[in-house]
Amino acid sequence: MDVQIKRGLLDISVLAAIKNEDSYGYQIVKDLKPYIEISESTLYPILRRLEANELLSVRSEEYNGRLRKYYHITAAGLERIELFKEEWKEILAIYQYVVREDD
Repeated sequence: MDVQIKRGLLDISVLAAIKNEDSYGYQIVKDLKPYIEISESTLYPILRRLEANELLSVRSEEYNGRLRKYYHITAAGLERIELFKEEWKEILAIYQYVVREDD
């Protein structure tokens, strides 16, 4: 798969994982596991990029004596998911054209 397409899909997947509830790195990996294989070492650069682009925000909270970072989707992140849904319709149309049976 093209690296840029995969990167975009990973970004959207991470945003979707925190869409309904704030979460932390390890939990995000677990939530995505049934759908897409992602390691924590891949996830954290994505989270930093999404934060830099203001698609999510971060807060630290103590958990069992250690600080844990919780990620929260922003309004811009929610808008990005909606834009992806619209873009995906075009991607599906292209896919259907590519896999159509030859006449």
